[in-house]
Amino acid sequence: MRSTSMIDPASGLLLTRRTLVQAAAAAILTPLPTAAALAQAAAPAPSAASRADGLPTTLLEAKPAVAELQPGAATDVWGFGGRTPGPELRIRKDEPFRAKLVNSTPQPLSIHWHGMRIASEMDGVAGLTQEPVPPGATADIAFTPPDAGTFIYRPLVPGLTAEAAERGLSGVVVVEDPGAQPVDLDRVCAVDDWRLNEQHQLDAFGSVDDRAGYGRLGNLLTVNGVRAPERITVAPGSRVRLRLANLCNARVMRIRFDGLKAYVSAVDGQPTDTFEPLRASLPFAPGSRYDIVFEAGAAGSAGAVAASIGQGFPLVEIKVEGEPITFRRPVLPPLAPLGDNPRLPPAIPLQKAQRADVTIAGGARLGTDGRPAYAGDPARIWTINGVSGAVGPEKNAAKPLLSVRRGTPVVLAIANKTPFPQVMHLHGHSFRLLHPLDDGWEPYWLDTVIVPEGQTARIAFLADNKGRWLLGSTVLERLDSGLSAWIDVT
Repeated sequence: MRSTSMIDPASGLLLTRRTLVQAAAAAILTPLPTAAALAQAAAPAPSAASRADGLPTTLLEAKPAVAELQPGAATDVWGFGGRTPGPELRIRKDEPFRAKLVNSTPQPLSIHWHGMRIASEMDGVAGLTQEPVPPGATADIAFTPPDAGTFIYRPLVPGLTAEAAERGLSGVVVVEDPGAQPVDLDRVCAVDDWRLNEQHQLDAFGSVDDRAGYGRLGNLLTVNGVRAPERITVAPGSRVRLRLANLCNARVMRIRFDGLKAYVSAVDGQPTDTFEPLRASLPFAPGSRYDIVFEAGAAGSAGAVAASIGQGFPLVEIKVEGEPITFRRPVLPPLAPLGDNPRLPPAIPLQKAQRADVTIAGGARLGTDGRPAYAGDPARIWTINGVSGAVGPEKNAAKPLLSVRRGTPVVLAIANKTPFPQVMHLHGHSFRLLHPLDDGWEPYWLDTVIVPEGQTARIAFLADNKGRWLLGSTVLERLDSGLSAWIDVT
């Protein structure tokens, strides 16, 4: 029997399916203002097995596991290393990273390094950049990350991606910059949701309504694999960085900061002029990441990061207690911006850009009750420019959406002709969100963008990474159902 409601762990409020649907539909990307102030820190490297050549290799075995997503209840999941989310990978910018993927699941598997501008051959899109790893097989992964920041690793075998991710195969990568400013606490907060039945097991997969509508919205929110909220206690005056990553299959939400003077220092892994979020709130779509920095107040104070669902759903709760942190360490320098990433262009010459229209169509119709209803071909639910599925078993998009020479500036006009917000991720590149008249761009870089229903978003980037690059939905049920295209950089 399917569970259709969720209890707010803080308030006991019952969140109905309609409430969840309305919350997903209401989330849109609002322009982010600029401001100033922040920091960053170093941390230990991931545990690794040694290699004959002296370089460490991180073992990533995907296998069935049991998780306690809710206290006292065991749920059968999949996990990297038997954990969900998978182990937090801490690696360093410009240093080689090697891993071995061991597929101990019953399905083909690949790993996409979401947001990382690495070589196309390591991007992990099965059927486009490499072949999937069969059950029982292994694959070597090797790349050198060019950018510091917060990123995600997750499966990407079109047609099977949503189920593998919902079963728990996702994790966070932190690429550290040795020269970054210190903080007292650097904490990853990986947000996920799960659809569980009354036996605390994962609900059945494959719903056409999920694939044609909002995607698989869960009824349990977790942070770092445990029912939200994550509780953190810090000393007065502590400088804290929260790395917020949305690992959900489909949940588009807003997050707000209650009782915290929070500054955004990075968006989608790339540094930005630090700013206070407008109305202390940010859009938070699947695949999105924010680095948030704040300084704790006096002992006895508290704050929270909450999802704007129902009356508010706490994700992280901050408690301040004890002696001031300055009793134990010197005063830190004032918060300061991370500085621009010199490997991203200071400007994109829009007048020289190659342009392409990207029209998203298909999906379900919405009834008067707000629920999706679909009566079309379940194999070709979504299209981009009339074509369903760039990769996957049928490989319908044999030709790229766009083919450009390396170094070409590109502008994509992504038109959403559906009644649902669309969340699109461009692989291998970071882009600017353009103003409506192409007369400028927002002061941050993205790799994942929300396009509200019935609207058009224009993005601009320098195609400086050679290879085949997917442009696909981060609502994974839609990705599996045709919502993708690809760009060829030669």
